[in-house]
Amino acid sequence: MEEQIKTTNPAPEVSASASSATSNVDIKALNEKIQKESAFVDLLTMEMSKVIIGQSHMTESLLIGLLSNGHILLEGVPGLAKTLAITTLSKTVDAKFSRVQFTPDLLPADVVGTMIYNQKQEAFTVKKGPIFANFVLADEINRAPAKVQSALLEAMQERQVTIGAETFKLPEPFLVLATQNPVEQEGTYPLPEAQVDRFMLKVILDYPKKEEEKLIIRNSINGFPTPNKVLTPADITRARGVVKEVYMDEKIEQYIVDIVDATRNPEDYNLAHYKNLITFGGSPRASINLALASKAYAFIKRRGYVIPEDVRAICHDVLRHRIGLSYEAEAEEITSEEIINGILNSVEIP
Repeated sequence: MEEQIKTTNPAPEVSASASSATSNVDIKALNEKIQKESAFVDLLTMEMSKVIIGQSHMTESLLIGLLSNGHILLEGVPGLAKTLAITTLSKTVDAKFSRVQFTPDLLPADVVGTMIYNQKQEAFTVKKGPIFANFVLADEINRAPAKVQSALLEAMQERQVTIGAETFKLPEPFLVLATQNPVEQEGTYPLPEAQVDRFMLKVILDYPKKEEEKLIIRNSINGFPTPNKVLTPADITRARGVVKEVYMDEKIEQYIVDIVDATRNPEDYNLAHYKNLITFGGSPRASINLALASKAYAFIKRRGYVIPEDVRAICHDVLRHRIGLSYEAEAEEITSEEIINGILNSVEIP
């Protein structure tokens, strides 16, 4: 995927964007603060690597979602450690975790909760569902019908759940981590665009390398070590505040807007041949998520400012599920990955 994108010159230690910072932004002080506050990233990655061999991109994506308050959809064939990665992440954070196995007979009440009759009190009381947790693993989300999938909409977007006449706030941090299996069509219900758009990132997983697979076999036979808890919900909340402070120059903002606009109006970027391949492009939510994810990526890289390479690094995960492909594109077997590559190669880099 990355090889198809034209590479740019390696970014200097202080990019042009950073050097043009306004006088009220002290890049040096901000860098020092980020260096200090992001120290836990290496620790968290090390704990996860005890169980997850390879799949560094998936681990990075989980961290980006955690730091930017965004939900993540993992897609890959069975056996690529999607569920294991999410449960491992939950073990490194001292927070409440719940897992929902989505099946065709699942009901919305099984996810969000329902009203039950209490004989002692002679009244209906609320029984909260597994959605009331810091980390919610929606396993094989495309195996449940639309009414169950839509039960997640309010929770994911509004961070609240309505049961009966009462509305309940969900705990902070709140993160939905969903998995789906792309290889089976029978007994599955494809996620509607409105549902998919609420995921900040859609991460596609590939097979591990041969050397990594040997380590996976060895660890599976000998038993995986238990990761240690290295974070608390308060640590995550504080880190999210610091991520928002990461400096983003106006030129980077314009770069993000141009990339998303190219998915809507490709002819304005010398990509007229994409016009009949795209039915709809990214909404402003795509621009917002691209900016937030870029800041989180810079934070993970221990940097206090965003450079174009940060935007390009996470662009596929943010946009691949926000571009509608036409029948013509499907007939020509053109994927959203190829369209994003073309856009990144055509939009001018600041």
